[in-house]
Amino acid sequence: MADSRFFSVAGPFTLARLAEISGAELAPGADPAAEFDDVAALDQAGAREVSFLDNRKYLPAFAASKAGAVIIHPDMADRAPAGMALLLSKDPYRAYAKVAQAFYPRPAVEPWVAPTAFIDPAAKVGEGCRIEHGAVVYAGAEVGARCHIGANAVIGAGVVLGDDCLIGANATVQFAVVGRNVNVYPGARIGQDGFGFAMGPQGHLKVPQLGRVIIGDNVEIGANTTIDRGAGPDTVIGSGCMIDNLVQIGHNVQLGRGCVIVAQVGISGSTRLGDFAAAGGQAGFAGHLTIGMGARVAAQAGVVKDVGPGETVGGTPAVPQMEWLRQSAALSKLVRRKG
Repeated sequence: MADSRFFSVAGPFTLARLAEISGAELAPGADPAAEFDDVAALDQAGAREVSFLDNRKYLPAFAASKAGAVIIHPDMADRAPAGMALLLSKDPYRAYAKVAQAFYPRPAVEPWVAPTAFIDPAAKVGEGCRIEHGAVVYAGAEVGARCHIGANAVIGAGVVLGDDCLIGANATVQFAVVGRNVNVYPGARIGQDGFGFAMGPQGHLKVPQLGRVIIGDNVEIGANTTIDRGAGPDTVIGSGCMIDNLVQIGHNVQLGRGCVIVAQVGISGSTRLGDFAAAGGQAGFAGHLTIGMGARVAAQAGVVKDVGPGETVGGTPAVPQMEWLRQSAALSKLVRRKG
């Protein structure tokens, strides 16, 4: 059970209601009227708690689990302990996410403006917002309804935030137009100068960065991530993107819808990622590349050329996955042979 000092649980919910919420089906013999109080891991759940299984690696934990109900793929249902209620889903993890959100909904914003916050008279703040201590909202900024601006966060001049945004403590948002339901975690930096210089032996001359950062709806931007504004064209983050902590996104980068960018990824200027592309932790992208829709880049890969739609690449320099695996196997054989 989650620590009640930090999280407030809703419910209880009947099994029938949980099936409705998750889109799962009740397995034969499950009691639709049975009530459940919380979610928990397989090895920690009790009789009134719900868990899930989406990886065969955890079948032993599933077989030994005391959970009252488990969300599971139909193909693994026959491994269930006697008496366990099953919610059958072809995508158990997604179904579990819906159930967990029901038990732990995002808290409603309690409207309040701290006495130490500063809101410029020329800024507009929508109804139902919460502005924490030390936060600053500059002239010309427009903050949508029910937004939560964390302590010491800064909303720059002219910035537009859509409704229901959460800007974490110490984050800064400048030169940006942000959609609805965007979650910017603490310490993130959005819209600062792009890294643009005219280089030469007589010295490096700064190129003014005259673009913006355009962020779609339902985006998450992790703690201490930085997103540079464009040099002239805008930097664009498509709707539904999930960006982890400590990511660097350079000027003029464009992410399509639903991209997933894992921690410590660096994307150099003017590179474009298609819809639902994904990059594993510490992957690096050279500038001016095109990464196709649905492409996947393995952790720590170094991408120096375009990647086609749906292609999976890994290694440095990044190559198609099967070639990367063959290279790794060949290198391993060479090392063993030398020894």
